[in-house]
Amino acid sequence: MGINSESEISAHLQIGPTTIGMVRIYVAGDGVDLPLDFDPDEADEIAEELRAAAQAARKMAESAKGKKR
Repeated sequence: MGINSESEISAHLQIGPTTIGMVRIYVAGDGVDLPLDFDPDEADEIAEELRAAAQAARKMAESAKGKKR
């Protein structure tokens, strides 16, 4: 499965600080229990990547809307 493949898999996502100063992204779903810990600088980089991806997705969605007309 790639980044552009649709899936029927559902999962819960939690993000927050840990007691030892890390940022945890916690993914839980059917058969999945995945805690991912990052130092704050890595978390900032991930946040920047998420923002850039959201901006690119908005542009793609707007482009797709324009083509449907």
